[in-house]
Amino acid sequence: MTTLIERFLRYVSFDTQSDHTVDACPSTSGQQVLAQQLQQELIALNLESVKLDSNGYLTARLPSNISTSVPTIGFIAHMDTAPDASGKDVNPQIVENYQGGDVSLGHGEILSPSMYPELNQLHGDTLITTDGSTLLGADNKAGIAEIITAIAYLQANPEIKHGDICIGFTPDEEIGRGANLFDVKDFGAEWAYTIDGGPVGELEFENFNASSADVICHGVNVHPGSAKDKMVNSMGMAAKFQAMMPSDETPECTEGYEGFYHLNAMQTSVAKTTLSYIIRDFDTAGLAERKAFMQQKVAELNEVLGCERIELKISDSYNNMREMVEPHAHIIDLAKQAMIDVDVQPDIKPIRGGTDGARLSFMGLPCPNVFTGGYNFHGIHEFITVEGMEKSVRVIVRLAELTAKKYV
Repeated sequence: MTTLIERFLRYVSFDTQSDHTVDACPSTSGQQVLAQQLQQELIALNLESVKLDSNGYLTARLPSNISTSVPTIGFIAHMDTAPDASGKDVNPQIVENYQGGDVSLGHGEILSPSMYPELNQLHGDTLITTDGSTLLGADNKAGIAEIITAIAYLQANPEIKHGDICIGFTPDEEIGRGANLFDVKDFGAEWAYTIDGGPVGELEFENFNASSADVICHGVNVHPGSAKDKMVNSMGMAAKFQAMMPSDETPECTEGYEGFYHLNAMQTSVAKTTLSYIIRDFDTAGLAERKAFMQQKVAELNEVLGCERIELKISDSYNNMREMVEPHAHIIDLAKQAMIDVDVQPDIKPIRGGTDGARLSFMGLPCPNVFTGGYNFHGIHEFITVEGMEKSVRVIVRLAELTAKKYV
């Protein structure tokens, strides 16, 4: 599927990192630039109802090619890339027929099976990697390329029968806002699939319950030459608080259904230090316990300090979509069967994160998550396989076909 790879390489050339410090939607202009490019491609494919709004949401519809009424389904991907690593001037490297061992990316970076043992399962595949200085953008431009390629394939092969298919590309997913302004009613699908997963076979319909927390330490700054009994260093308070957090409940120490606390940013000075955490747990009660734990530690440290110098601000981000998707078990069954039909072994697992689908499921659009074929998202070691991308396209096509067959 040459056009699939051509699309993907074209899309990753757009700088579309989202920015949580900006309130506008989309949060960065590059996302709107990519959306305009995609809009023209969808128009060129003669899709119906191609719409791009001022907030960067792009939707379109491939009309049914059968006379029988069947459920309208959707496929969704996001246009932004994560703020964690640069998405500007992405320079993809293609490693054909990978036979194992280390891959030199450039800029002194190595993609090694010793760190990423999944490489040992990919011998013979073609890898698309970074050049060691940026992320790749497979999260989620691979999903965009796969959806558009699948739609083009269905158009070129009218013997494959399908109902109406809606597609949607969203901004700002990586900063938790991708579903904020998504018009579920206008989109028109009864259910949808985000094409935003990782390795081949991933099928996910549950995700973390998520909150964020800022621990704000208020100190007193005085010239260090005359600071005795006067200075209160907020960074020292922050260090004490972090030392009170469980060291074995962090992202690097957890897996599967284990939740965590993640210190992901700090703003420091003597007078004020802010520790920014994300809190994750698959169980609603578990997340509540984690939030209560942090509140307890803040109270304990304030008691030691003898005054209220530390404050805690917690905000909720998204919930586990399982409770909204499980009542619609047939949409999971369809995805499993589609994978099996194209020789992909379904790998049902929880998302140790979130997707637009989590929010959309609570907005009335049940929305499991399907693989793209990518690995190591959000960093300079991100890569994807051509074979994995091709399998994702086949799954999308088969899902469209199976849905029509089930309801005819």
